[in-house]
Amino acid sequence: MRRSILGLAVVLLVLLGAMAAKSVLIALPPVRAHNDPGQFDAERAAGRLAFLLGDERPHPADTPANDFVRGKLAMLLQSMGMQPVVRDQVACNELFKQRGVSCARVRNVIVVLGPPAGKAVLLNAHYDSTPVGPGAGDDGIGVATLLEVGSILQKRALKRPVILLFNEGEELGLVGARAFLADPLSRNVGSLVNLEARGVSGPANMFETSVPNGAAIALFSRTAAHPVANSLSTDVYRLMPNYTDVNSFADRHWLTLNIAPIGNETRYHSAGDNLAALDHRTLQHMGDQTLAAAARLANESPAVSSGNRIFMDVSGRTLITLPLIVGVVLLVALLIAFAIIGWRRGGMVRGVALAVGTMIGSAAVAWIALAAIGAIRHGMFWRAEPAWTHLATYAGVMLAGAILLLTIGSKAERTQLRTAFWFVVLLIGGAIGLLAPGGIIFFLFPPLIALAGIVATRWWQPAEQLAGWLAILFLYLTWGAMLALLEELLNGGPMWLFAPLGTLIILPVLIEAAPLIRSAGLRLAGLVSGILTIVLWGVAAAAPAYSADRQQRFVIEHATDLDRGKSWWSVVNDGAPIPAPGHWTRGKLPHSERLRWLLP
Repeated sequence: MRRSILGLAVVLLVLLGAMAAKSVLIALPPVRAHNDPGQFDAERAAGRLAFLLGDERPHPADTPANDFVRGKLAMLLQSMGMQPVVRDQVACNELFKQRGVSCARVRNVIVVLGPPAGKAVLLNAHYDSTPVGPGAGDDGIGVATLLEVGSILQKRALKRPVILLFNEGEELGLVGARAFLADPLSRNVGSLVNLEARGVSGPANMFETSVPNGAAIALFSRTAAHPVANSLSTDVYRLMPNYTDVNSFADRHWLTLNIAPIGNETRYHSAGDNLAALDHRTLQHMGDQTLAAAARLANESPAVSSGNRIFMDVSGRTLITLPLIVGVVLLVALLIAFAIIGWRRGGMVRGVALAVGTMIGSAAVAWIALAAIGAIRHGMFWRAEPAWTHLATYAGVMLAGAILLLTIGSKAERTQLRTAFWFVVLLIGGAIGLLAPGGIIFFLFPPLIALAGIVATRWWQPAEQLAGWLAILFLYLTWGAMLALLEELLNGGPMWLFAPLGTLIILPVLIEAAPLIRSAGLRLAGLVSGILTIVLWGVAAAAPAYSADRQQRFVIEHATDLDRGKSWWSVVNDGAPIPAPGHWTRGKLPHSERLRWLLP
């Protein structure tokens, strides 16, 4: 009995350790200590950004503070041997969900490098900030990248012009980008690399492309040394009500790559978006990708492709791409294969019930725990230490999985459960594919590896189990890395969502370890996994809600609706009650869809 308990505890702890280590899959290499001539120098770029931001006061568009930043930007470009031009224009906001500012005066700073003729490559970033922060990440990282890339490209013989666009007014509703569309230079653009930020650390994600994406993905796969991108993210982003300058440029149908980091989103649009928080490794990663893509576009014709491709990186090491139609056909073929194998082996209903039940049960455990802690601690209590809440959620997956494995799945053989699990994975891939076809890519290769093992058992008996572990490893390197990015992106919740997402990695391990779990028995397996879950939720509940690095967002605004003759005080925070007198209510303002606290 002691051996069973010890073995079970080791399996669960190793599995938790693997889930905690997912962030290593997206970790960036250190900033290069020495750069060869023509390489992107992150430290030099950071130094220029520090010069531009000075005392790091906020510099919204069309304010004296931004005039000061623009003057320093033009002076810096001239000192680097470039000839900036400042366009003084008025442009209007065309976003239907963010109409706080209708029109504004903007002054875009433009530099043209290379020959005067040929389809131009546009590199774009905005130099204005929000009214509440210095904007070192959003979008100082993009400005710093453009300055360093420009300093390198101006020394090269280019076959096509490269336009550096430092636009003003993105935070007012993309008005700087709208202004550029009226600029004669925009008529000659053929491709775009847009630089943005929703955080200050982590990898620079390529999260949006032109549609169809074949040419853009061909370019990215050839140029990105450490690619972090997947077609699930690009498809989901198109379904979200988020905007960057790319939205303004979309009607021109330029070949497009949109790149941004998302690490530590708590500093986004806040006073914490400062130079001290900006990770120079992130700047290095963005700079390397931008320079490589721009250099290729400026000297070679991009691949001609009208098709759509699905793609994913493998832990930032390489990019796997497939034509979308190939992915769809392969998914259908795998579904049919596992359905046939499952029907022949039997136990399919029990195996499917195990997988679906674990997802639902673990999500319910997480939701109950979050609600219970939330009744005691208001707001997003996990913001400072989200890892503990993630681990507690994943421990709940192990609890639900172990109990269901020893009840619903008790009479099913491991081979039957294995087949049913991969069948469910393929069903999930198909369901996701209906909304976001790019998500199919994550659900093809692990089942394909497992199927190869099943076929190979005709000649070598251990092949199926070995292939099962290899499939899990591949799933961890791809879906695990995606999950680590989602943990950063969805730091504001819903946190229970990570239970079904984590089930895809955790449950196949529990199935492979079924003999050990069964030897422990239902009572002991439930006790060990239950204690682990309770302890981790206790740690998550006791951890500080906020820290100096991850603060509570708290923005105070005053808004007036002239048409209705009404005014409000507004507070945007994480939902915690307002520490001020008055009858505050939760609601929305006419110009925004964001929930906030309101007081007439």
